Amino acid sequence: MAGTKQDTKNSITLKGSAQLVSDFFYYGINSILYQRGIYPPESFTYKQQYGLTLFTTTNDEVKNYLNKVLEQIRGWLEAGQIQQLVLAVCNVDTKEVMERWDFNIQHEPGFGKKSDTELKVGSKEVKVIQKEMQAVIRQITACVTFLPLLDCVCSFDLLVYTHRDTDVPDDWANSTPCFISNSQEVKLKSFSTSVHKVEACVSYKIDDA
Repeated sequence: MAGTKQDTKNSITLKGSAQLVSDFFYYGINSILYQRGIYPPESFTYKQQYGLTLFTTTNDEVKNYLNKVLEQIRGWLEAGQIQQLVLAVCNVDTKEVMERWDFNIQHEPGFGKKSDTELKVGSKEVKVIQKEMQAVIRQITACVTFLPLLDCVCSFDLLVYTHRDTDVPDDWANSTPCFISNSQEVKLKSFSTSVHKVEACVSYKIDDA
């Protein structure tokens, strides 16, 4: 019986994995917004997560936007219908894309779009998953040391890439891909819940000179 209890404790369901990944996106996005100065530092508060002190927005409009998008993403993660989440940082005046943070999402082998995967579970311990998430967040923070200074007022947009047959809410709109014409890309660490795998990278505009 002890072994059975331990197996149950460490198992990650499809729904549980979707929650873990969407939670990571919340803290990851907030970390980018804070570290890149998209909003003033006084509009953030701090919280302990993944063994780190992370900053999250106190701006109600931003919080509501993030919660709405991530609730939808959580559903698409459970349905196996999402491929990528992108955070695009744009110059408010020129609309030019300055940075593009890509989070590519895959289902681990054995988990996919079929409904029978709801009964399957992954075996990775949550503390191991959170350790991997911590490493990605640390890298996001460290990116400040090499990313160019954003010397203009910037805003952000979230782009979600789904499969073609995905039902999309009416209030979601199609968007341009927000690519950067002259860019440098840096690959970040990845993490896996044993159900979903997320690979991250950041692209940034480099001087034409």
